[in-house]
Amino acid sequence: MYHFPESICSAPLQARLQSQWQSWCEQVGEGEVAALEAQLQADASLPLLVARGLLGSDFLLQQCARTPGLLGELLASEDLGLAPPDLTTLETDEDLERTLRLLRNRVNTEAIWRDFAGQWDIPTVCARLTELAEICIQAALDWHWQKMVERHGEPRSRDGQVQPMIVLGMGKLGARELNLSSDIDLIFAYPEPGQSGGDSSEIKPLENQAFFQRLGQRLIKSLDAVTADGFVFRVDMRLRPYGDSGPLVSHFAALEDYYQTQGREWERYAMIKARPVAFSSLPGGAQAAEELMELLRPFTYRRYIDFSVIEALREMKTLIQRQVRARGLTDNVKLGRGGIREVEFIAQAFQLIRGGREPDLRVRNILKVLPLLEQDGHLPQGAADQLRDAYLLLRRVEHGLQAEKDQQTQTIPVESERREQLAFALGYAGWESLEEELLLAQTVIEREFDQVIAPPEESDEISESDRWELLWSGCERDSDRDTWLTQLQDAGFSPADKALEVISALHGDRIVTALPVAGRQRLDQTMPLLLAAAAEVGEPLLALERVLPLLRSILRRSAYLVLINENPPILQQLLRLCSASPWIADQLARHPVLLDEMLDQRRLLQPSTAQDIADELRQHMLRVDTDDLEAQMEALRHFKQGQSLRIAAQEVTGALPLMKVSDSLTWLAEAILQQSLVLAWQQVTEKHGTPKGASADDMRFSIVAYGKLGGLELGHGSDLDIVFVHDVDGAGYTDGERSLDAQSFYTRLAQRLIHILQTRTLSGALYEVDTRLRPSGNSGLLVTSLAAFEKYQRESAWTWEHQALVRTRPVAGSERLGQAFKALRTQLLCDARDEQKLREEVVAMRNKMRAHLDKSNDRQFDLKHGSGGIVDIEFMVQYAALAWAQRAPSIVRYTDNIRILESLTEAGLMPAHQAAHLIDAYKAYRSEGHRLALQQLPGVVSGDQFEAERKTVTTTWQQMLG
Repeated sequence: MYHFPESICSAPLQARLQSQWQSWCEQVGEGEVAALEAQLQADASLPLLVARGLLGSDFLLQQCARTPGLLGELLASEDLGLAPPDLTTLETDEDLERTLRLLRNRVNTEAIWRDFAGQWDIPTVCARLTELAEICIQAALDWHWQKMVERHGEPRSRDGQVQPMIVLGMGKLGARELNLSSDIDLIFAYPEPGQSGGDSSEIKPLENQAFFQRLGQRLIKSLDAVTADGFVFRVDMRLRPYGDSGPLVSHFAALEDYYQTQGREWERYAMIKARPVAFSSLPGGAQAAEELMELLRPFTYRRYIDFSVIEALREMKTLIQRQVRARGLTDNVKLGRGGIREVEFIAQAFQLIRGGREPDLRVRNILKVLPLLEQDGHLPQGAADQLRDAYLLLRRVEHGLQAEKDQQTQTIPVESERREQLAFALGYAGWESLEEELLLAQTVIEREFDQVIAPPEESDEISESDRWELLWSGCERDSDRDTWLTQLQDAGFSPADKALEVISALHGDRIVTALPVAGRQRLDQTMPLLLAAAAEVGEPLLALERVLPLLRSILRRSAYLVLINENPPILQQLLRLCSASPWIADQLARHPVLLDEMLDQRRLLQPSTAQDIADELRQHMLRVDTDDLEAQMEALRHFKQGQSLRIAAQEVTGALPLMKVSDSLTWLAEAILQQSLVLAWQQVTEKHGTPKGASADDMRFSIVAYGKLGGLELGHGSDLDIVFVHDVDGAGYTDGERSLDAQSFYTRLAQRLIHILQTRTLSGALYEVDTRLRPSGNSGLLVTSLAAFEKYQRESAWTWEHQALVRTRPVAGSERLGQAFKALRTQLLCDARDEQKLREEVVAMRNKMRAHLDKSNDRQFDLKHGSGGIVDIEFMVQYAALAWAQRAPSIVRYTDNIRILESLTEAGLMPAHQAAHLIDAYKAYRSEGHRLALQQLPGVVSGDQFEAERKTVTTTWQQMLG
């Protein structure tokens, strides 16, 4: 008899190994033994593989003994494959049951062998076992469907459509993560009620419910019953509506009604992994399966960010921890601390909370979810890989435990010999090495689990919290009015009587009294926290008044209240920002979804580069269905609102200085213009084809920015002044079925772009667009060729149009055409001009604007149009650029006023101190203008403000323009 080398394993294991080998040899023929011994002697690597299999799995030994050639096949091949059984060769239900069980035993045996041999990783093993389950379920369904139809006819809806049965796989089956000895959790469904029937008189019709009930029962028996060949899978139907007390199968409308009216949080948790794993082999089967999943999606993934699920997950977690303590599950790699279940909790918590807003998270496999969570900032850097490695180790140990005797267990054995066998089978030097890795893995999981679903920190000032809770609950009681007024006054709410009036008005509002119990409980949790936090800001009453419109807007979406209750820093930041800016408060009240931006405080206040914004927008749009324009337009608006909020928050907290605020708002507009142009291009080219020489990479079309966008000086709520140019031969046509000439094509493209930007969806417009600065204004073409643009500028443009050209630059579209426009702009600005005539026309235009637009008087100063204000500086810069660019082209290299002033100094055309004074005045005006915009106030200040700046600007104006 063959003897394994002593070096393969320790002495105690060596004795068991030889015993297992002898057992196999005695059960198979001498020929099989001789052939296998020859294989082992021919390849020195094979004895170790056989040793791992025989020591690690009694089930593998048993199956290889029952099928004598199987062990040799496993040694000789890399994959025995998996093919569905041929049902046409079967005659009875018993034939089906035996075929499925033999297939299951062979596949499980191979999965154990490949795992222990290190030939398949755990995801590969799980995928093969999942494929086995799908094949067996489909085979049983097809077999019994045919038998049922022969006896009872095809089940049809009331309008005569044949009704398929859909089998939903839940849990590990749904996620394609099936273990060696997993149960399979199933739910049966069919589309519509009706009745079966057929042409034959022997057909015995059944109501659809009864038909599918019997079909389901037979399918379960074929998989679950234990015969001489074992079982295929244990089938668990308890996840269906109403569990064991509910019908075995439900039609779609009944399922929808159940989940909408009675579905519980744990059922949402379970539904994350649900997917159709089999359906009746009918033409409409696949479509019905898709319809079922679409029907279930709103239950599983809420449209809003859903923090209410955390409490339900905590309750589930508490139950498991009690289970661990009560049943001594400390050595359970699934349910123990730091176990497999906790990794699943981490992933599925974020999926339930955010999956409604982030479709990328709607994946069932946990290994695909973890990197997405880290990528989106929901897990710390590096945590996804750590959790992945820890999870895979635990799953591999779980497989090793179940492989031993083909039993459903996740508990590490107490016997030292069995522990050593497990470690050896998994390729470890001994149990101590495996145990050390297990402890490290469990520590990683435990740490992340505690952070993700930890209870909110309790406040140290419990008594203070109680005081606010008492005030909120009793604010309408006249008998306690003096107590409440004193409390509010002491906390800084002034005037206190107005504060109490505001709080009482909310407390007694019909929208509050009509709230469901859960919503009212959440509001009652929020208000004391809100009042306590408001007392900590500079003007508590102002902050409270600005936050209450937001609060009212989210009362019926009370998951947002849970978000606030669960995240005290969000509430504090919310009050700070709303106190600093009614614009921010207004944006949040209009679009409560922006509260999502408050979740990551670090990200909220971390300035982004132009590349960051563009990359983030691309990632954001990848999550949206490319065929759904409405969804794409909404996604653009959500992104813009979120980024605008972040920029405003960075401005009011001082994280972003004035110049960078304008830069960020400008970069945001550029990214949105480019993305909107891509959407418009896709739509127009799909309908009309592409102009000759144009492509998605070079559309031969460019968006040129004027005004604040061109000068990188965009503010909150600024319009976009833009002009469109192209450089395609106007006589050419597009190559689509509905062909257009080039001019008409680019006009349609511009119109589609403006539609995307200006249409008021549920989330409002992206930007208001002004195209009146194009050649000939509103009477001119919407899109101009570059040649026509040049001709107009040289032959027909007014001086003010040349002034406007100073601040132009390409911001989206063809990079090549953009460079050509830049070169043309430089040429036009550098043309020789009559300085005296230029001076007169600039002054005349300035006087005309001041007469119509200046809001200054004896008591107030108009920052923009007043004498010595922003426009005076802009006009001086534009005059200098037009008058002197011929001598010094470098002064028109930039489009923003500050860098042009700096360039004038570098070129020796303006004294450094004079340029510096203008720059300081310009920054001061713009800073105050930004502050007033965030306060939703007009751009005028007291007449005694900025006296020094105004004097400097006026003096320089006199020196330059008389």
